[in-house]
Amino acid sequence: MARGRASGYYEQRRAILDQAAQLFARQGYSATSMNQVAQACGLSKATLYHYYRDKYSLLVSIADEHVSRLQGLVDAVPSREPTPRVRLEQLIHRIMAEYADARHAHRVLTEDVKFLQPEDQARVLDKERQVVAGIARAVVASRPELAATDLAKPLTMLLFGMINWMFTWLRPDGSLTHETMAPIVTDLFFGGLHAVRAAGPTLDVEVSASSESSASPATTVSGDRPAGS
Repeated sequence: MARGRASGYYEQRRAILDQAAQLFARQGYSATSMNQVAQACGLSKATLYHYYRDKYSLLVSIADEHVSRLQGLVDAVPSREPTPRVRLEQLIHRIMAEYADARHAHRVLTEDVKFLQPEDQARVLDKERQVVAGIARAVVASRPELAATDLAKPLTMLLFGMINWMFTWLRPDGSLTHETMAPIVTDLFFGGLHAVRAAGPTLDVEVSASSESSASPATTVSGDRPAGS
């Protein structure tokens, strides 16, 4: 009989992924070594290899699991909420909450997916397309007249444009959080600038070269992807 997994095996795998995502996000996938991951986890390299065979398997797991969680949110929320608008609002809030809890994994998915081998990249991108399609369906449900147009997907990509790059300027230690920004994004998406409620913390963002670049009109994002490099 095959030997079962030791108690705590999956918790340790999750802890390793969290540490690897933090390192990849901070210094880049290419610049991170398995030795650094082992040190960050407080493990020997031999023990680390017991959980993940190489650095690439860490990248695959980080990207695939993060986008799978987003896909799960999109699949689950519509069945629980009473009206189309509330469903879409809840999707926005839940996706932003996921980004807050997995900001390092989101940065990895956004910036390091280019290092995935073709078959792994295709699988991750297919899941991302399903996330986009799910949100687009929620947009149409909220505005049924859009069903006869080609605007559902562009509107969905505009929504993701507001939230996908928030990690480039939203300071983790600032007064604004993903939680406080979620209703602002919702108000802006549904009602435009005049609908945004002013009550809330003082704007506290960190403007960097990367955030200016991501906000530039010259920046392009694939219409098939909610996140990508």
